[in-house]
Amino acid sequence: MSVFIDSSSSANLVPEDEVKTLLSIIGVTEGISKADSSEYRQLLAAIHDVAKHVLDLPDYLVRANTGKYPRERIRRPSSSEQDFGNAWAHRFLIRGNPEGQLLKGKTVCLKDNIAAAGVPQFFGTDAITAWTPSSDATIVTRALDAGANIVGTTVCENFCNSTSSFTSAQGTVQNPWAEGFSAGGSTSGGSALVGGGVVDIALGADQGGSIRVPSSFCGCVGFKATHGLVPYTGMSSGDAINDHAGPVARTVTDIALCLDAISGRDDYDDRTLGAPAHGWTNYTKRLQASVSGVKIGILAEGFEHRLVTESVKEIVLKAAFEFSRLGATVEKVSLPLHLEGPAIWTIQQRIAGTMGLLGLAHGRRGLFSTAFEAARGPWTNESFSKLFPSTKNTIINGLSLMKGYPGLYAKTMNIAQQQRDLYEKLFQEYDLIVMPTTPFVAPSNLEWKHGDSPIAALKPSMGITINTAIFNVTGHPAMSLPVGFAPSGEDPSVKLPVGMQLVGGLWQDQKILDAAFAWESANDWREISLSEGEGRKLSLKL
Repeated sequence: MSVFIDSSSSANLVPEDEVKTLLSIIGVTEGISKADSSEYRQLLAAIHDVAKHVLDLPDYLVRANTGKYPRERIRRPSSSEQDFGNAWAHRFLIRGNPEGQLLKGKTVCLKDNIAAAGVPQFFGTDAITAWTPSSDATIVTRALDAGANIVGTTVCENFCNSTSSFTSAQGTVQNPWAEGFSAGGSTSGGSALVGGGVVDIALGADQGGSIRVPSSFCGCVGFKATHGLVPYTGMSSGDAINDHAGPVARTVTDIALCLDAISGRDDYDDRTLGAPAHGWTNYTKRLQASVSGVKIGILAEGFEHRLVTESVKEIVLKAAFEFSRLGATVEKVSLPLHLEGPAIWTIQQRIAGTMGLLGLAHGRRGLFSTAFEAARGPWTNESFSKLFPSTKNTIINGLSLMKGYPGLYAKTMNIAQQQRDLYEKLFQEYDLIVMPTTPFVAPSNLEWKHGDSPIAALKPSMGITINTAIFNVTGHPAMSLPVGFAPSGEDPSVKLPVGMQLVGGLWQDQKILDAAFAWESANDWREISLSEGEGRKLSLKL
């Protein structure tokens, strides 16, 4: 295609003062003469011609095999078909490969940011129009090939931007153990359905704790594998550094089975370049219910944060010391920079997250959803006004940080690398470290509507990810394992699940699975309680 400036068809579409207007966005108001500005305008018209040409080219899509895997009865569920408030986004059935073995007979649901061809996606919002993918996410195809029956998409929080479960425009999700309490987010619907026994496995996404937090609140096992082990193709992204996909289930065995089914290198996702080839893992066959000789560190900073309630601390300490009885060495360890995790994640996520929300993310190879991009942008007064405060806050924060602190992102990522290196050094001595997944049990759900206070909307999520978010930046594998119940801080008569987070070295996912399997095999978490004074004794042991 010719892009000579004298043949540009876009010349009349570029305003005369466009160059000046564009440069003013970055604070440049002088430095280009009027004559130069006129020539840059011609060059700008030429690049508009190239852009229009690219937009006119056929898109490259890997269409779903709907002949092999037809979609049956796609529908928005009626009130009688809903569970735990509004856990379902769409209900349907895609029957898995009858010859598949790993997930044969398992029912699987998908977080509503995971593409299933022919199924409209909401992404937890009504600020933009729902779009309908024509492709299946890689993990959807792999789950079907492994024999799973996919039974629906489940509500996720607004733009996956909250760890509460009342922010979705499709409705509030209730905790399966106590109505009126949070199911956590942003994989809220799927975790509630798994925790409540409705489906076997939920496929979710985790950018700061969005698998592990709702798993902790809902009494599920939730696993964020090493960054890049599970492909992200066909999923709406928060940021390529933070993006993790993974399973939520009721047992460690189902987590391992699902991981074997969906993990492995994907030619369309450069996050997975370091992963083993798909089909080469044997997490399930290698599971062993033994921690003999394993060294486990109780991370002091993960317990001693001021937000960690005494009851959660005591339950998780009791669970951690159970590893001693099972043959492991359990010791207190310290990594002071862990306390900087929330700050590092917040800056990284606000800047990179804003770039993504504005359609400006770049620098990665992959197959992307042009349907989503078309539905999302450009932002308008109307669409922005419909966003939940958490997403508005991300954009406002990100724009301000990029304007006011031009070197901040680089320094943030340097410190993130320092944290990654320090954790890796710790994993040279210890196989795993443990800490509470969340600092408290599920809070009550807020009844919020547009026009209410933004701070009130954000407050229920504040502090929830103090132990989870940093491992999205560093990429370490992390699991939330249910280890007992603790009383609600708002109503002590209500007992809610507690999650223990197990974190391992990069690509040491098997160690987490083995330790969790050993603990689960020896304990029934539903019967865990503390005797009088036991929590204080455990604290003294540290």
